Amino acid sequence: MTPKDVLRLRDFRLLLAGQGLSWVGDAFHPIALSVAIVLAGGGATELGAIAASAMAARLVCTLFGGVWADRVAPHRIMVVADAVRATTAGATALAFLAGDPPLVLLAALAAVTSGAGAFFFPAFVSLRPLVVPTPQRQSANAVISFLQSAAQIAGPLLAGLVVAHLGPVTGFAVNAATFVWSAVSVTLVRARAEARAQRSSVRAEIVEGLSEIRRRDWLWTGLLSAGMFHVATGVLVVLVEVTTVRDLGGARALGLVIAAQGVGGILGGLLAMRLQPRRLLLWAFVALGAFPLFPLAFFFWPGHLLGILVLGLVANAGLMFFAVGWDTALQDGVPHERLARVASWDILISFSAIPLGNVLAGPLSERFDTAAVMLGVAVWMLVAGCWPLLARGVRDLTRPAPATPAVPVGEPAQLGG
Repeated sequence: MTPKDVLRLRDFRLLLAGQGLSWVGDAFHPIALSVAIVLAGGGATELGAIAASAMAARLVCTLFGGVWADRVAPHRIMVVADAVRATTAGATALAFLAGDPPLVLLAALAAVTSGAGAFFFPAFVSLRPLVVPTPQRQSANAVISFLQSAAQIAGPLLAGLVVAHLGPVTGFAVNAATFVWSAVSVTLVRARAEARAQRSSVRAEIVEGLSEIRRRDWLWTGLLSAGMFHVATGVLVVLVEVTTVRDLGGARALGLVIAAQGVGGILGGLLAMRLQPRRLLLWAFVALGAFPLFPLAFFFWPGHLLGILVLGLVANAGLMFFAVGWDTALQDGVPHERLARVASWDILISFSAIPLGNVLAGPLSERFDTAAVMLGVAVWMLVAGCWPLLARGVRDLTRPAPATPAVPVGEPAQLGG
């Protein structure tokens, strides 16, 4: 199935239109917040406290978000979460418009926004199989990944221009408007999942999601791999920012590195649109093996921006192909009534591991030189990312062959997989 076939599905187009603009809008909030805090006389301490509040709320709420996305039709969770986030973004705009808001208020608004996002994302994972039939899932996930990568490039550029010319309050307002747009788009989606008739306690349902993971070797090895991999990611992010700004040309060089990664993500999405092997998860983990090339660039070519840009592009292309393969495997291999809970465990593991790596970056860079740390990160990533290939389930998992014709053009997809 081609991306053109997927784009003929009305519900998928609505979902894509809503989320595409929302992903661009997401870039406005951190840029507007940073500018507003600095203009008000604050700095790293205030921004760090707000970021910590948001991260804590996400970690606390993620598993609950998965439970409720499986209990209730996921589009309802998404609409409510978008409404909450639109309200908090609007409240942040009003707070700065009225003067210098207290730090506790900004931290609270950030926590509520992040908590709502923790409910939104498992529901988004759960809704996607409802709007796209099984044979078209890989193409749909590739289109989504392509759009996300494009938004990661365009969003910060547009946000920087708007905030620079119109001020941070406008940036917050734009972010709020994109959440409203997302909510309206999701409301118009016709595909629906019925709420489950039988429910148990929240704790029991969280454990059910964990049990779903434990009974599939490809799933638990993949999530354990993600935890290991993202610890190294947390170290890498900090060292790339510091090293690029200090040694490679400052903010301009950092912008080029981020842009190269975004372009790599776009190329990975395009690759996933064209290459659709039956053993998709196997090849996804193989593609992930390309990502350690990025930290290796800082080891082999320290101070050479061009080599880092090229390998950063290649690395992110592999990472994006892996992301498409992983998302598709989840949608194909996990019963829909438990998909959001499994996705919430996936999100929780990733968000827990990255801050740990961020914390380790400082002590590691103080004890070892940057090149040595980058070599260690590359080796760790290669082992962490590729050892699941030893699991038989990863090697043997195949995509279901199309047994029925595709859903007619314009018709909503039924629940599959």
